[in-house]
Amino acid sequence: MWEYVVDRRDEILFLSYQHVSLVLQCILLATAIALLIAVFVYRSRRMTEAANSVSAIGLTIPSFAFLGILLTVTGFGITTSVIALTFYGALPILRNAVVGLAGVDRTAVESARGIGMSRIATLLRVELPLAWPVILAGIRVSTQMTMGVAAIAAYVLGPGLGSLIFAGLSRLGGAGAVYSTLTGTIVVVLLALVVDVLLVLVGRLTTSKGIRV
Repeated sequence: MWEYVVDRRDEILFLSYQHVSLVLQCILLATAIALLIAVFVYRSRRMTEAANSVSAIGLTIPSFAFLGILLTVTGFGITTSVIALTFYGALPILRNAVVGLAGVDRTAVESARGIGMSRIATLLRVELPLAWPVILAGIRVSTQMTMGVAAIAAYVLGPGLGSLIFAGLSRLGGAGAVYSTLTGTIVVVLLALVVDVLLVLVGRLTTSKGIRV
């Protein structure tokens, strides 16, 4: 297997770059969408419950099935992959964002409003910073999950390490088939661990010392 990796190191590095790039871009988009929705719903109990229900139901949809449905609309390629990854990526972030914002101490919010802060200023300077650790936890979970979904996206010709996995599975019994599948899987896991460590560091840098766990 080591010889297989060495012989194809350039291809593996390029596919790894594609994989991480796709995941991170989709997570950024998913975070923006999830936060926007959370900001609009977290003050309403009914809307919060609806958002949590959508998140829970969405996570039960098999990624293969969802990709297959998208395939009939957007076809093969990166567009289908981005839509699928953004959809799955937004769900855990939305749930945590709603929980985090709803759990902010109302006394802190009322104090901010009492000293003349506008609702937007209170949201940006008080509520979001206090909810950030919970939101970041959702982003970490989302990133790990999306790393796996990105591999499955090779089914619709999406970029990344999934192509190695599917190439091996499509010719099981042939030369290097098992190595191809194992290499793709192991590298996806390693990349997920590395990205998670980086997100932990981001959390330490962006979370106020007063609320850091």
